[in-house]
Amino acid sequence: MSDETTPILVGVGQVTDRQRALEELPGPVGLMQWAAEQAFDEAKIDRRRAAELDTVVVIRGFRESTPNSPASLARRLGADRARGWLMPNGGNGPQYLVNRYAEAIARGENRFVLLAGAEARDSVRRLKKAGRPIDWSEPPDTEAGYLIPEPEMQSGYERAHGVFLAAHVYPLFENAYRHRLGRTIDEHQLEMGRLFARFSEVAAETPGAWFPVRRSAEEIATPSDANRFVGWPYTKFMNAMNNVDQSAAILMTSVGHARELGVPEDRFVYLHGCADTNEAMFVTDRPNFHESPAIRTLGRESLSMAGRSIDEIAHFDLYSCFPSAVEIARDELGIPEGDPRPLTVTGGLPYHGGAGNNYVMNAIVTMVQKLRAVPGDFGMVTANGGYLTKHAAGIYSTAPSPSLDGAGWARRDPAEYQAEIDALAHPPVIREAEGDAVIETYTVAYGRTGEPEAGILIGRMGDIDDLSAPRFVANTPADPDLLAAMTREDFVGRRGRVANTGKRNILRF
Repeated sequence: MSDETTPILVGVGQVTDRQRALEELPGPVGLMQWAAEQAFDEAKIDRRRAAELDTVVVIRGFRESTPNSPASLARRLGADRARGWLMPNGGNGPQYLVNRYAEAIARGENRFVLLAGAEARDSVRRLKKAGRPIDWSEPPDTEAGYLIPEPEMQSGYERAHGVFLAAHVYPLFENAYRHRLGRTIDEHQLEMGRLFARFSEVAAETPGAWFPVRRSAEEIATPSDANRFVGWPYTKFMNAMNNVDQSAAILMTSVGHARELGVPEDRFVYLHGCADTNEAMFVTDRPNFHESPAIRTLGRESLSMAGRSIDEIAHFDLYSCFPSAVEIARDELGIPEGDPRPLTVTGGLPYHGGAGNNYVMNAIVTMVQKLRAVPGDFGMVTANGGYLTKHAAGIYSTAPSPSLDGAGWARRDPAEYQAEIDALAHPPVIREAEGDAVIETYTVAYGRTGEPEAGILIGRMGDIDDLSAPRFVANTPADPDLLAAMTREDFVGRRGRVANTGKRNILRF
């Protein structure tokens, strides 16, 4: 293996499409086509050379618009010989694909790869509002094949108690994290606002951001008619915004093939370090809810591969679906809370727009563009799928990646370090809980009218910090006064009595 086989990103493109006439809405495949054509153009590759692509992988959309979007995209581009794959649900997907195909290119298993994804949920919203039909189906009518299996990330037991919507699960991490820090509810609410105010500042300066609006910490943190609570303590402005029309695409190849294609070397961006990790798939099987061993391992492995420390990374895009995703990743990666380096290059999922599973594709595209503008800098992108479940990271630079012991580009098998995470102990989970119990973490789910509707909690039959103490999921009674109190007082550590009703566990105080 020589430097000629080193994998690189050579072309990137992204689209934010707003307020187009209803008759002209392109749909997801059209959005991906535009982003892919941008990627060819900015790499100085003749679009006709799309016929040489060997692989086209599409990130699954929330609503797949056609039976086989990879094949439909390939057909539009003239890449008829390319093998098409669909990447299943998970925000980690784009970075996972870069990592996977970098390795495949370095091994000679792939030569020229296109990654793409899109969401057109704003188009869907507008068409529904206008009473128009929604039909973006196109040939072929064969079903797309999935690149990898899609794991189950929630149990029926968790789902029965409301632990399945991301907007109600990430608050469980948030309240555990706040309690561990010893902050009051009001103090932490403002800290979350300060964190995301910095994200909004980046979005305000980012072409293509769906909400390019600078917001103050107080505006983000304070509930209002325009900023209601969703899953307490998160307001609407703290939630990923998926109703966007956005797409992104990446072209990957080897240094040698890029030269054959005539790509200028100032377009080359190298993947210096990467890693992929998973937490336990079910939230209730985690060791605790304020840390992420998977992100800790992810950072260690990707930085080690790149031969860099976290202090040498100039630019970040940490996955930002909710504040806890950023806070926990920041801490596990060793970035100080007051670090002046921005934690996003786009503005993040709430403000740039979280194009479903594909947001990180936009983040990588933006990172590539930023690094080309400051040659030699290093940038890190992290990606997260599920409920802080599936993780991927990449460290990028225009600086050539050095050969590893003269053997060329290679990475450690993720299975080796995943085994460390899988071996971690966690509390036993019981389905039918009866007796004295303590709250480990909780949230209050709000309705669209702005009123609290349900208390969702994870509790223990014993001490919170005792890994042998059984864990359970429960709800509280739907008492408005109780639910309101749970947002004013810290109920982590509050004791009560849990009983099983036959369908659910209910904790009473």
